[in-house]
Amino acid sequence: MSKVVILASFYPKNEKKNKVKEIILAMVNPTRLEEGNEIYNFYETKNDDGKNISFHLFEIYKNSAALDFHKNTSHYKNYRLKIVDLLEKPIEVKVLTSIDSI
Repeated sequence: MSKVVILASFYPKNEKKNKVKEIILAMVNPTRLEEGNEIYNFYETKNDDGKNISFHLFEIYKNSAALDFHKNTSHYKNYRLKIVDLLEKPIEVKVLTSIDSI
């Protein structure tokens, strides 16, 4: 089985930026402790005015079974319940396929 690489992007409502950040940060350590997780890194982007912020998770799992395990954890289910109403639009999830990686 091949690795699963994911880029997930979050676009919080302006007044909900800190709450969205807090919810995602709470996912980092439990996810990194999952046996099948290889990378779970959290990033943000800001416009020049600093008002429009988006958050991004770069995730790598050993295989699709590891991703399935992640999606069935209590921390994942809890975060999904909390975050949806705080976003401007649905979470953008992209599964990336390697063209040339080491």
